[in-house]
Amino acid sequence: MTDTTDDIAEEISIRAFEDDCRLLEGLLNDVLHREVGPQFMDAIERKRALAQSAVNMRMVGLEDTAELLEKHLASEMSEMTLEEALTLARAFSHYLSLMGIAETHHSVRKARNIASLTKSCDDIFNKLIQGGVPPEALYETVCNQVVEIVLTAHPTQINRRTLQYKHIRIAHLLEFNERPDLTLEDREMVIEDLVREITALWQTDELRRHKPTPVDEARAGLHIVEQSLWKAVPHYLRRVSTALKKAASPDCTPIKFGSWMGGDRDGNPNVTSKVTRDVALLSRWMAIDLYIREVDSLRFELSMSRCSGDLEKLAHEILQGASPVSRHSESWNQSQSRNHGNHLSQPTSTLPTQLPAGADMPSFAGESSYSILEFPGNINRQIALGTEVLPRWPLKFFSGSSAIHTGALKAKHDSEERIFQFFSAACPKKTIRNSQVGRFSFQKLLEPSLPERPGIPAYRVLTKTRRRLELLLEDLPCELDPLEYYETSEQLLEPLLLCYESLQSSGSGSLADGRLADLIRRVATFGMILMKLDLRQESGRHAEALDAITSYLDMGVYSEWDEEKKLDFLTRELKGKRPWCLHQLREFLSLSSLSTGTDYPRLEIFQVAPDVREVLDTFRIAAELGSDSLGAYVISMASNASDVLAVELLQKDARLSVSGELGRPCPGTTLRVVPLFETVQDLREAGSVIRKLLSIAWYREHIIKNHNGHQEVMVGYSDSGKDAGRFTAAWELYKAQEDVVAACNEFGIKVTLFHGRGGSIGRGGGPTYLAIQSQPPGSVMGTLRSTEQGEMVQAKFGLPQTAVRQLEIYTTAVLLATLRPPTHRGTSNGGRSWKTSPPPAAPPTGAPSTTTPTSSPTSTRPPSSGALLPQHRQPPNSPENQRRYLPPPRIPWIFAWTQTRLVLPAWLGVGAGLRSACEKGHREELMAMYREWPFFQSTVDLIEMVLGKADVPIAEHYDRVLVKEQRRRQLGAALRKEFKATEEYVMVVSGHERLLENNRSLRKLIEGRLPYLNPMNMLQVEILRRLRMDEENNKLRDALLISINGIAAGMRNTG
Repeated sequence: MTDTTDDIAEEISIRAFEDDCRLLEGLLNDVLHREVGPQFMDAIERKRALAQSAVNMRMVGLEDTAELLEKHLASEMSEMTLEEALTLARAFSHYLSLMGIAETHHSVRKARNIASLTKSCDDIFNKLIQGGVPPEALYETVCNQVVEIVLTAHPTQINRRTLQYKHIRIAHLLEFNERPDLTLEDREMVIEDLVREITALWQTDELRRHKPTPVDEARAGLHIVEQSLWKAVPHYLRRVSTALKKAASPDCTPIKFGSWMGGDRDGNPNVTSKVTRDVALLSRWMAIDLYIREVDSLRFELSMSRCSGDLEKLAHEILQGASPVSRHSESWNQSQSRNHGNHLSQPTSTLPTQLPAGADMPSFAGESSYSILEFPGNINRQIALGTEVLPRWPLKFFSGSSAIHTGALKAKHDSEERIFQFFSAACPKKTIRNSQVGRFSFQKLLEPSLPERPGIPAYRVLTKTRRRLELLLEDLPCELDPLEYYETSEQLLEPLLLCYESLQSSGSGSLADGRLADLIRRVATFGMILMKLDLRQESGRHAEALDAITSYLDMGVYSEWDEEKKLDFLTRELKGKRPWCLHQLREFLSLSSLSTGTDYPRLEIFQVAPDVREVLDTFRIAAELGSDSLGAYVISMASNASDVLAVELLQKDARLSVSGELGRPCPGTTLRVVPLFETVQDLREAGSVIRKLLSIAWYREHIIKNHNGHQEVMVGYSDSGKDAGRFTAAWELYKAQEDVVAACNEFGIKVTLFHGRGGSIGRGGGPTYLAIQSQPPGSVMGTLRSTEQGEMVQAKFGLPQTAVRQLEIYTTAVLLATLRPPTHRGTSNGGRSWKTSPPPAAPPTGAPSTTTPTSSPTSTRPPSSGALLPQHRQPPNSPENQRRYLPPPRIPWIFAWTQTRLVLPAWLGVGAGLRSACEKGHREELMAMYREWPFFQSTVDLIEMVLGKADVPIAEHYDRVLVKEQRRRQLGAALRKEFKATEEYVMVVSGHERLLENNRSLRKLIEGRLPYLNPMNMLQVEILRRLRMDEENNKLRDALLISINGIAAGMRNTG
């Protein structure tokens, strides 16, 4: 299942990685010598040497010697002062972070140096064509493919963004240091820059002193777009086009992006309707700001004098209009006067007189030519938990190169104006030469000399769009005509494509395929919001809202009705054409009274609980924003068809109400309603729920009419894994997907499966390619959605080079699963079909074969330190969540076991299941399943990777020092024994003689971290021991959090 490369090339690559590690380690040592002194540096080096010696002894089988060395190391840790422990934790944490940077650079270097990169577009497209896929069919499949990567925040992502930026800078410097054309002086300057960055790292506080708000999380996601994806997407799409050997249309993109940051309100009371609105508007603002930057550079590139007849005619008509200058000036002055009261009269800037930085470079080349984006307003932080974000906009935001002006001409003919606004620089010079009026107009348009005149036409609509979003974020009135700003990506693409076609038809195809094509690709991929925002809420919250309304109307209590009664009621209301929720009905009747003169009786005030009001407000915001800004509405803990119809009804009512207030239809269409099946029981019923839904005529027609015949279904990996263990959860997920696909096929409905994967293996994490290729046949038919969480977002998409690679992997994996799906399960020697029977390793009861502990036996989090780790969902004993959540919370549960290095949730039950199957004579069958069934093979490989990262002696050290109860010590011993059995039987099934035998590179990377990772664990044990005796000691808490940071950096996929 893993790639193999030439041994010599692999050794060279590993040596280069080790050189990078030594360079960064040496520079950090130099910094620490200055910062903490040579005496303490000697102590650090002694502890690292002890840890390295213990690792070496264990690798050659000298367990007793290794244990003695580790005990000596632990003894030295216990004698350290608090200040020394804190400094040591910081030092080793930075060592591990720098090693992580070197690993990322190592993977980029490998990809760059391999002539034919596996899983790349070029590799997979060629293999498919050689395998008999017609080139035209391949082209159509790629162009119609829809893969959406949904970025989510996560409480285990505990690195500050400030540190993340410094890490990115170090990665860029490592890459620059490899350039062969550097002089000795250049290399010395690179080293000096690295020293400065590492010094800044050491002198920067690693810890977040405030929990991030939902808006903070959303800003972090938007920064990923700006710093990496903005450059990566055009580069990736160029690779796709080149590999197809046929120029794909620049507005065709197989990849889209979504986000849960600011929309995921499941168990998180801080995500309010106000937050969702602000995040959506902020994302739209950033998109427009980025497009303005690109257009600024594009003006200088498109300086040619030829264009198509259509564009020439249109430009000529605009430039030769009657008294254009006076008309522009008059319109501008009228616009200024008219908009003075609605905050549009900001000072304007003149046209930049010099070429913008980076305008001479390809849009994907090099580092960003722009500084990190300053977001508008003070929406950085909420004043207190649960308070609304109140943006305050500094005037300085409107100055600078990106804020050219805030006014624009109101176009008489909107479509013509928008085309000319973008491409005045591409107008034919002969048109201007032939007309004195045209020449005068063109000069004035490009070089406005008076402050009251508008800026260059390229900014008219875009800057007005940006200013409108700023006003909306400030909750200030904005009375712009809809023709004066862009609302949809189609409006923005229209002039871009017209210019692209003009250049192509004029013999300037190479120019068209440059920065202009890249801008079109960005618009097609990111649209007007960069990442469409999903909303997520728990099904019980919708039932509570309906309870309040039905109770008020004396219809009974909705949640007490049986399923059939709920469906009958919901379907009947969905077929109606009036608002149903009482507060919306009142508004509807009031508006009808004003328009028709009919006097409706006054309805009494409808009071609801704050939680219910928040649910209704969320639907109202969703109606105002529409599908142009929002993606799907995800229902967590869905278990019945009524859960979906309840959301459809609330959504319909909100849209009717908002439409009545606006006097026009709501933007976009209704949101896709996506049931999320999470628990094992819900997964088993998923197919039945979808069949019930699609059997309802109204719902089926709704899907066909409004969602192009597509039903989206989400499957969750976290709760199922916690319910039943990794093997059983994987099996139930597999069966559920097969059943859902079959249900949709029965009704002629297409299906898109949405995978809620975390970073850790216990939460569905693992290599993307492997995960997609192991899906059931027919479940990936050109469409896929998947979440990327926590640290994995930064690891996969934090650098343009790694982002391009990940986008290629998503594209080729989905393409293969569509055109060459994995074969169905075969049959055992006894004739038993793998398709109709579970893998013999899966516990038949659906629960792990070993007793599952309800808390970490080592109690890695002291009783009062639960608040140290930020949590999205409320704790299970929270009054508002007692009904919905069961202990233990899945995120701290998995995170704690990862910190102790036992990583129990990922493998518990696997060894017992495999042992039982082997003892029953299924050993050969298991080995055949591993060889022939991608699902089973990938599951075993992922568990093998987890076992390779785990460390039983370290986990035992936690027990020995921190666990006092004899019963818990016995449980810890039993778990470690079960770990050894799992390790043994996984290697039996895979046929390996040692763990990670088929992934030598990963094994070496893991071994390289151990001299820093193992001491971090021992230090964490000592900190926990002291913290239990002094729980209010803030420095100890800081040391604990720093140790958590370091171990997370060393384990790499803990999110």
